[in-house]
Amino acid sequence: MKRFAQVGLLVLAGLGLLHTSLFTEEYLRFVKEGMRPLLIASGVLLLGMGLAEAWAARRPDLDGEREHGDGEGHADGDGHADGHEPAEGQGHGHGDGHGHDHSRVPRVAWLLFLPVLSLLFYAPPALGSYTASREPVKAVAVEDDGFDPLPATSPLPITLTEFTQRVQQDRSRAIGERPVRMTGFVTPADGHSWYLTRILVSCCAADATTLKVRVYGAAAPKADTWVTVTGVWHAGGTLGTSSAAVALDVRGVEKVGKPSNSYMDALPLTS
Repeated sequence: MKRFAQVGLLVLAGLGLLHTSLFTEEYLRFVKEGMRPLLIASGVLLLGMGLAEAWAARRPDLDGEREHGDGEGHADGDGHADGHEPAEGQGHGHGDGHGHDHSRVPRVAWLLFLPVLSLLFYAPPALGSYTASREPVKAVAVEDDGFDPLPATSPLPITLTEFTQRVQQDRSRAIGERPVRMTGFVTPADGHSWYLTRILVSCCAADATTLKVRVYGAAAPKADTWVTVTGVWHAGGTLGTSSAAVALDVRGVEKVGKPSNSYMDALPLTS
């Protein structure tokens, strides 16, 4: 690839990372918030490499102009200017002697600019129902230390992980008749039900996993809509065992804004 194209890729990639991580929240669609300093450092590094490459490409041109200027006006006894004359049969072009011109950037190389430009002008959508519908449900950890008594709050704010653990592992069956309140986004499902969903990101979008609770008793809002649902456990299987259905009979559905901790299974925080 020609040097100017390399410089362009490095500079645009650096600017794209800095724009995404410094001036927008779009980086949260790809990585966790704690990765922001690393993105900023990467953007600065790429931008610096691009500028250094541009300076290195400029220096030979300046040196060549100096040498050319120093050699002007000197001729030998035959009246020929000092320097090397082209060998017989050699032209002054940039070909390789076989009629091929390697001075141009291959057309396919320009496609490398598309993902770089997307950082500046287009942000891919956040992970949502499309991803969740194609990912297996994350297996929740087994609660080895037992379960603490549930607070008296009603309805009980609870995460999807804790609800799943209580339904399938708590032998006291404390969750059985308790009204609970959970927040997530809508993922369509077959039949007269839908999923309340959370996507968990440990480091970046590539390691995303999915948690789902099946919802009965209410029409499904539009896919990817963030909602808070209130309801009770939907009876199915034996409560407190792995056969218990991770499902909810809904008594109320409220549309809410996307929480700032949307890639965590935690009680929602507002931006």
